Amino acid sequence: MGIVNVTADSMFAGARSVTPERAIADGAELARAGFDMLDVGAVAARSGPPVAAEEEAAALWPALVGLRECGLPLSADTFSAAVAERALAAGAAAINDVGGGGAEMLELVASSGCGYVLMHIEGPPREERPPPRYGDVVDHLRAWFAERLEAALARGVAEEQIVLDPGIDFDLPVEEGLEILRRLEELHDLGRPLYVSLSRKDLIGALLAGSWEGRLPAEKREWGTVAACSLAVAAGAQILRLHDRSALQAVRVAGRIAQPVGA
Repeated sequence: MGIVNVTADSMFAGARSVTPERAIADGAELARAGFDMLDVGAVAARSGPPVAAEEEAAALWPALVGLRECGLPLSADTFSAAVAERALAAGAAAINDVGGGGAEMLELVASSGCGYVLMHIEGPPREERPPPRYGDVVDHLRAWFAERLEAALARGVAEEQIVLDPGIDFDLPVEEGLEILRRLEELHDLGRPLYVSLSRKDLIGALLAGSWEGRLPAEKREWGTVAACSLAVAAGAQILRLHDRSALQAVRVAGRIAQPVGA
């Protein structure tokens, strides 16, 4: 999945399309590069002041409408149910929700039948808070996802609509993020595909620099992303959300190598 941000403040300057017109051109370039889907967002996921739904939708709508010409399935990166509803009307096939599956969002997903990325998070998006303490972080994620899946199914969401995102960098310290990536296969017990958003993440910057405080900026994380995404594919990630062609090549090759003989 290629990343398109209709923003001026996303964490990676190389993926700040700023205007819908630029986002359409950038998305078309990702389509030509061979990406299978595009994930389009109009609000940076990092912390910051609230963004009004009307403002977010006003940037997202024309970008989605224009990107339909690419011929690729589109997902809308939003945790606002009101914005998600407009995004689906504009042509999005799925919602990438960093909000963890609130009631209003789940009801929309159920009524629309769209695809849905359910991401682990321990509180509201875009709010600073110290990361929680975990015992066994993978056991915690399995229990958290099981509860949210049950809530989604109870509201009428079909199981096949849902993929699961561990939420790397969201309420997860570096060591816990690494533990999840080492043990991704254990999350397959939940019965849903795994969606991993690792591209140029702070976790990678911290590993490259040797500390969280001194982590390298997103612009210097390309080859760390290549390594992390390749290993995630080998561990069973089915969908990778990516900024770069280099990571796309790595994912393609890693996936083919990891594919069982005869499959």
